[in-house]
Amino acid sequence: MSLSYGRALAAALLAVVGVSSPAHAKTTYPFQNPKLSLSTRVDDLLGRLTLDEKVSLLHQYEPAIPRLGVKAFKTGTEALHGVAWSTDIHNNGAVVTARGTVFPQAVGLASTWNPALIKQVGSAVGDEARGYNTLNPDVWGLQLWAPVVNLLRDPRWGRNEEGYSEDPYLTGAISTAYGSGIEGPDPDHLRAAPVLKHYLANNNEANRDTTSSDLRPRVENEYDRKAFSAAISADAATGVMASYNLVNGRPNTVSPDLNDVVRTWTRRDLLNVSDAGAPNNLVGSEKYYPTLAEGDAAALKAGLDSFTTDDTNAGPTTTAVKEALSTGLLKESDVDTAVRHILSIRVRLGDFDPDGGPYARIGTDVIDSPAHRKLARQTADQATVLLKNSGHALPLSARAGTKVAVVGPLENTLYTDWYSAALPYEVTPLDGIRERLGSTGTVTDSEGTDRIALKDVDTGKYVTAGTGPSGAALKESATSPDTTTQFDVFDWGQGKLTLRSVANGEYAGRYNGGDTIVNDQAQPNGWYVQQMFTLEKQNDGSYLLRYAGYETDESWYGDKRYLRAGDDGTLVLATKDEASHFSRDVVRSGTDQAVKAAKGADAAVVVVGSMPFINGREAHDRTTMALAESQENLIKAVRAANPHTVVVVENSYPTTLNWEQANVPGILWTTHAGAETGHAVADTLFGDSDPAGRLTQAWYRSDGDLPDLLDYDIIKSDRTYQYYKGTPLYPFGHGLSYTSFRYGDLRVSSAGGRVTATVKVTNTGKRAGDEVVQLYTHQRTSRDKEPVRQLRAFQRVHLAAGESATVRLTFQTADLAHWDVTRDRNVVETSTYDVLVGASSADIRQRAALRVNGEIIPARDLAKPTRAVDFDDYQGVRLVDETKERGDAVGATGGDWLRFTDVSLGAGAATFTGSTASAGGGSIEVHLDSPTGPLAGTATAAATGDVYRYATTTAALHGAKGRHDVYLVFRGDLRLSTFSLR
Repeated sequence: MSLSYGRALAAALLAVVGVSSPAHAKTTYPFQNPKLSLSTRVDDLLGRLTLDEKVSLLHQYEPAIPRLGVKAFKTGTEALHGVAWSTDIHNNGAVVTARGTVFPQAVGLASTWNPALIKQVGSAVGDEARGYNTLNPDVWGLQLWAPVVNLLRDPRWGRNEEGYSEDPYLTGAISTAYGSGIEGPDPDHLRAAPVLKHYLANNNEANRDTTSSDLRPRVENEYDRKAFSAAISADAATGVMASYNLVNGRPNTVSPDLNDVVRTWTRRDLLNVSDAGAPNNLVGSEKYYPTLAEGDAAALKAGLDSFTTDDTNAGPTTTAVKEALSTGLLKESDVDTAVRHILSIRVRLGDFDPDGGPYARIGTDVIDSPAHRKLARQTADQATVLLKNSGHALPLSARAGTKVAVVGPLENTLYTDWYSAALPYEVTPLDGIRERLGSTGTVTDSEGTDRIALKDVDTGKYVTAGTGPSGAALKESATSPDTTTQFDVFDWGQGKLTLRSVANGEYAGRYNGGDTIVNDQAQPNGWYVQQMFTLEKQNDGSYLLRYAGYETDESWYGDKRYLRAGDDGTLVLATKDEASHFSRDVVRSGTDQAVKAAKGADAAVVVVGSMPFINGREAHDRTTMALAESQENLIKAVRAANPHTVVVVENSYPTTLNWEQANVPGILWTTHAGAETGHAVADTLFGDSDPAGRLTQAWYRSDGDLPDLLDYDIIKSDRTYQYYKGTPLYPFGHGLSYTSFRYGDLRVSSAGGRVTATVKVTNTGKRAGDEVVQLYTHQRTSRDKEPVRQLRAFQRVHLAAGESATVRLTFQTADLAHWDVTRDRNVVETSTYDVLVGASSADIRQRAALRVNGEIIPARDLAKPTRAVDFDDYQGVRLVDETKERGDAVGATGGDWLRFTDVSLGAGAATFTGSTASAGGGSIEVHLDSPTGPLAGTATAAATGDVYRYATTTAALHGAKGRHDVYLVFRGDLRLSTFSLR
């Protein structure tokens, strides 16, 4: 498609919608006067609204209020790496997909380690959001649900592609850049309003609406909250989306953090939203409240302002809120508070300005503009990571006569993901390499996929597909093989296959939720991916064709999961016993074709990776980090055929590339990087762009290196690069260059609460390149377990060959703080801190020592009431909600224990006093120095009949004096909120 596409689209759209200027609209009320202050305008409009009108604004689809000239307003346009999609109130909430600039996936944006560039990306996204809003404001709202700042704690998380990094500092820097770009430079007006997703600790998809993430105070304050606080504190985001999951037993939809924590990070009003359908989960899957009125009231009072639920139907929400008002669960002032937050953002968006505000003049010509295409290519270039380059395998030569083989299942395909727009044009890796070599070189290619025909062993007939663009129901009809009976098999691992019909180039899948299979899709897609199959080999050598679109165990699926030929030959869903048996006739071996293409080439480029709708996404975690077995086998075969083999891995998460790292000369990694993916791959392969992308997560060697997916305690489980003590395959911050860099002496100084590190970096190679200079710290001594190292600052610098630059990296002394559970606050301890500067978390080039005179954490004083969750260590306990409104407690069963380190018991503590709740009763033993150490006393906790009904439990203590670690060992099933030893 030509570069004039964007301009042509803009002209066509303008002609259709007939955009006109609102410049002559009149100001009638004070809230429509841009010269008045924000608070004055909000107060004026709020005072004019009736209670019913105010309640109507609490749903995602806010209706117009014609009597005041207030237009309809919609929250929630998806814009994770470009404007992606939204929903249409006039079409039952149907998804409307954008067709604009698609930047690299979010994890790719962060892989640039370039906040200045990502701010430009955010600005482009904000412009295109305005362009689409001009086209149709009812669909394309200006409150954007992006970015996702959940930390990439576990690479198996299905939504790894949506986040930035496992590190909160890097996540904060990139999210702040993206969000501030979206908002624009005007402090009083918003180009668009970014919302951070998903608060809080939302890193598993399995049972995501009912699982609880246990966050001890240190993890919560040092890790998960930090990812969200940066953009909010910098006024680079205008609210958060409460996530589906529970934290410490309480659904985030009613988390008091929304008010008590998030709103303390800024003086501006925030508009917090629910995730889709989450309010109804409170009375549904979570069973946290008995009625929607109680649930919605609790959410509103906790700090949720806008309810995304029941699609376009606001009725259930407004009815529930009105019931809560009539029964005293809510006051009108509670509604006023939420509406004030909503109106504040709408004022800043120019929603009530007569001329629409300063950004209203942005038109549709910005959508997929030439400038945005250029920016997308630049971003994809900078996001590419060179993982390995042995023997100068890269960059490839583009001299005349060069022959390059490009093979693999992603060599000539670009995939979009769940939060991506449709691609307005495509440059595949094959396209990019062909363009780069031009007429002076030769490119051979193969997708490396088997082409097969399926023949019913009983009837002898072949499965046949339709030839038109819309395909047809697959049917056993042909008695001899031809192109209509052939399918290209794409293996995505763990037995999941997709079948692309040779007849029309479309993928086969279940049609419209019926029982037939039709070849009619350009790529696998949809919330339930209907284009997945498994070929199950039987003892007699035949195969059953299992439909694998049943991604989750939905009750309505039934047992019809296989395919059989109906009376007329049409393939229909059936039980396993009824399934037809097929022979798998290989028409063409993909491996043989790839090897043939690779032999004799100057270089073989193998492009492998993931299909974003299949290999993990929203609602689907991964169970392995491995490549599909057939992809790894393809790499091995091509490497055997051509020693100059380079692997390009195009996926969204760390991958266990152990064989490849040991045997393949060159390895590149990129995310699914949008329409410009192929240009970026070619730019990097041929050295037109120096690879300076860096990994934002550690890449492990084995799935066994990771603890359980639901274990959120990164400190105790030694998780993420901060605490991991093993040797990863590729460390956090890793990435190679085509040139080399020397680091000079490191100088560190501290003044006025700021630490400054300077280091001279020299490009010692023969070509220009970028280096990402990274600064980490390590605290040598501490009362508490500290990270092995932690990122504090970074800078991406461009240096010509032989050029030097003095890089200045700064951070605040206060950044060295960690959460002191003995006093419930951040503390910077007196200690020596190693300041480490280098090219990755494992490639440290220079180090210096920094002495900080901070605090010494005193011995614990358990004589005062102490929260049970403020423990130092534990075994077996769960963190639970103290009450439904607020507070955390410890839930424990027999044998579980808590440790409180370095407790000063003085001359002797005589009494244990605890606040306990238990349905059936239990006891708490107080031990000294170990869970089986001297028993100081046993407190019997009576049954309270309700886990939220607490009673005081006491016990006499003996021998509890001096300085000890104190262990509380639980017997029975009970909750402990607070306790003391006096």
